[in-house]
Amino acid sequence: MKNSFLSKLTPKEPKFFPLLKQMSDVAIKAAELMNEFSGNYTHATAAEYWKKIKEQEKIGDRISSRIFDELNSTFITPFDREDINALSNRLDDVIDRINSCAKRIVIYNPKALPECAQDLTKLLYESTICISKAVDELDVLKKTTKNILQYCSELHDIENKADDVYENFIISLFEKETDGIELMKVKEIMYELEKATDTAEYVGKIIKTIIVKYA
Repeated sequence: MKNSFLSKLTPKEPKFFPLLKQMSDVAIKAAELMNEFSGNYTHATAAEYWKKIKEQEKIGDRISSRIFDELNSTFITPFDREDINALSNRLDDVIDRINSCAKRIVIYNPKALPECAQDLTKLLYESTICISKAVDELDVLKKTTKNILQYCSELHDIENKADDVYENFIISLFEKETDGIELMKVKEIMYELEKATDTAEYVGKIIKTIIVKYA
C-alpha cells in the first residue's frame, strides 16, 4: 500500500497520531492510579480508587470509538486501517485490564494486598510510559525506528520482570498462606495484574508489526 501511486500523491490524515497519543496518556493515568491504589490499599478507599480508574476506562472507550469512526470516514490513513484499529484496540485493552484489576480488588475485598502487588503495578506503570514514548514516534516512523524498537524491547523486558514477580509470588503464596479464601482472592488479583503487563507488551508487538510494514 505504501508504494501505491495514489498514496504518494494524497496527503495522509495526521489526526490518528494525536488520538492514539491521547489513548496512551489515558493508559498512563490509569496505571498511575493503580500503582497509587496498590500502595495505599484500605477497604475505606478502595471503591474511590476504582471509580477514578473506571473514569479513565470510559475516556479510553470514547477515544477508541472515535478512532473507529474516523477510520470509516477517512480516505487515506497513515498506516493500514487494520493496524491502526489493532493498535487502538490493544491500547484500550490495557486500560480495560487496569480497570479489571481495580474491580477485582473491590469485589474480592482482601484483608491486605501482598507487598509484591506494588512491584507489579510499578512495572505496569513503566510499561505504559514505554508505550506512550513509542506512540510519540509513530509519526516519524519512516525517518528512524531506533527509538521505537528500544521502547518495544523495554516492554518485553518489563513483561519478563512481571512474570518473575508473579511466579515468585505464587510459590510463596502456596507455601505461607493458610487461609484458603484469602489465597484465592489475592491469587486472582495478582493474576490480573500480571495479565495487564502481558497486554501492554502486546501493544509493542503490534507496533513492531507496523515497523516491518512501513519503515
